[in-house]
Amino acid sequence: MNLVEVDGIAINSRHKASCHCGAVRFEIDLPHGLVDVRRCDCSMCQRRGAIAASVPLLSFHLITGAGELNMYQFNTNTAKHYFCRTCGIYTHHQQRSNPKEYGFNVACLEGINALKIEAIPTTDGINHPADSGV
Repeated sequence: MNLVEVDGIAINSRHKASCHCGAVRFEIDLPHGLVDVRRCDCSMCQRRGAIAASVPLLSFHLITGAGELNMYQFNTNTAKHYFCRTCGIYTHHQQRSNPKEYGFNVACLEGINALKIEAIPTTDGINHPADSGV
């Protein structure tokens, strides 16, 4: 587990987040801080370009904007990708590899510049583990 500090600030506890226009607001429980930050090279993530991290479903709390969220699914239609219908920002997704977790857009965290996080690994989303048949 890799704890991430941004500008010397360790992110922990419940943290506020939102899309760009503020129509979608949510809070994320991060009791161990921001861990396992990553990029993915699947076709969706390559185009989206977001830096992501994950939390259990119960650690994600949508505060406002449920009606402003659109969902996009592709390929196996297992993962559910959510974005604001007003500003278009990807906020979170229910993962295909672990449907008991939400991946979330680290750049949505208030007060955090995700571009200042160093050495972000890229996961192999092109060769998804669910496609291996193992």
